[in-house]
Amino acid sequence: MACYFYLTVLSLSLLFQPTVGSSDHQTVVLPSTPENRIFKIAIFADLHFGEDAWTDWGPEQDLNSIKVMSSVLDNETPDFVVYLGDVITANNIPIANASLYWDQAVSPTRSRGIPWASVFGNHDDAPFEWPIEWFAAPGVPRLLCPVPNSSYSALGEECSFRGTSRLELMKNEVDNNVLSLSRIGPQGLWPGISNYVLPVLSDGKPLVHLYFLDSGGGTYPQVVSAAQAEWFKHVSEEINPDSRVPEVIFWHIPSKAYRKVAPIFGIHKPCVGSINKEKVAAQEAEMGIMKILVKRPSVKAVFVGHNHGLDWCCPYRKLWLCFARHTGYGGYGNWARGSRILQISDDPFSVSSWIRMEDGSVHSEVILT
Repeated sequence: MACYFYLTVLSLSLLFQPTVGSSDHQTVVLPSTPENRIFKIAIFADLHFGEDAWTDWGPEQDLNSIKVMSSVLDNETPDFVVYLGDVITANNIPIANASLYWDQAVSPTRSRGIPWASVFGNHDDAPFEWPIEWFAAPGVPRLLCPVPNSSYSALGEECSFRGTSRLELMKNEVDNNVLSLSRIGPQGLWPGISNYVLPVLSDGKPLVHLYFLDSGGGTYPQVVSAAQAEWFKHVSEEINPDSRVPEVIFWHIPSKAYRKVAPIFGIHKPCVGSINKEKVAAQEAEMGIMKILVKRPSVKAVFVGHNHGLDWCCPYRKLWLCFARHTGYGGYGNWARGSRILQISDDPFSVSSWIRMEDGSVHSEVILT
């Protein structure tokens, strides 16, 4: 008998009034073999498409990032993909519609027919930064707008240097991709946009709830707000009142709690990982989300990106705090690229994770339950 996973979207149009009406509810059937009964997620973090878009180097890095994602997807064949923020480097993108780069970033997942969801990072809507060298001789370089990339068309685009807002980016992704399960969150949580929950069902029964929170940055401070924390508290108690369904959280910028568990001089048990090359660059303030998470026994782990030189998981109270792996060739750092994989098993229930590298190797296996 076939086993199926259903991924449903709860798009909450009002701050504390969860609705599952026809316009807010979407189900995707994800087949899995009855022998395995697993739900596998590949996390792509810090792709930074569009970086140094006016150079030869920039587009070359985007192509390299596509190769990383393609390698991971072909090796792991996940059921779902999470784009964990900094999908693009908006502060380097001169064209008006940065969604053209966003579209390129999701293309390896889309072309394989895999559904995905995204959450914003601090670079995704960052204002354009004028390079200081443009103000020396020989001046501003000849910018190529539309973008000369054969993988998509930017016909009619002009250099505007205005940037593309979070709302525009999310609307373009959702409206133009039937496989995207991303959502525009409640207006009461704006300027944060990517705030929503995806319940995953296994044979009609809840398996796990995936929460996505916008950790800010770019055009507003780097923070998960008190309103977002209260939203999570209300919604999780509404749809999972007895905490029986496990919950996994995704946002981009680590909370200050990550500093408390960060390894010193290498990575030692109980932490698991392979690189610990920089200090945690945490959010600007803690507004209550971590206090709420640690009080819910159903919360198993939080996954973040942002720090390219960190890929560890460490326990914190009764949950795990995990970094993804820097996936993109854009952004700082020369560490080998890869992807954190998250696997949720149904019978018996377990959450495990490991890192799949661009070269196909696997390391840093950890059980998170």
